[in-house]
Amino acid sequence: MSDPLLRELDHYVVLEPAGEERILTAAETLAWLASQLTALEQVPADLAALATPAEQAQRLLETACELELAPGLSIQWFAVRLEPPG
Repeated sequence: MSDPLLRELDHYVVLEPAGEERILTAAETLAWLASQLTALEQVPADLAALATPAEQAQRLLETACELELAPGLSIQWFAVRLEPPG
C-alpha cells in the first residue's frame, strides 16, 4: 500500500476462496494473515527472511493485498474506513 493514509485504517475486508467476505479489525486481519501463512508449505520468497508469521503478516499488510495459497487459489484483503475521519 503506497498511500500512508491506508496504514491508519483500523478495518479490512478479507475475501477467502469460498466466497466469504468479512470485516476484521487490523489486529484480527494480522492474525488471519499469520494463520494463512502458517498453513502454507512454503512462504513467498520475499517473506522468507522474516522470522515469524506475525512479522510476515505485518509485511504483507503493508505491501500487498493478495496472497496465493495454491495455483489459482488466493486470499485478498482491502483496507476500509468504517467511519469518516473526525
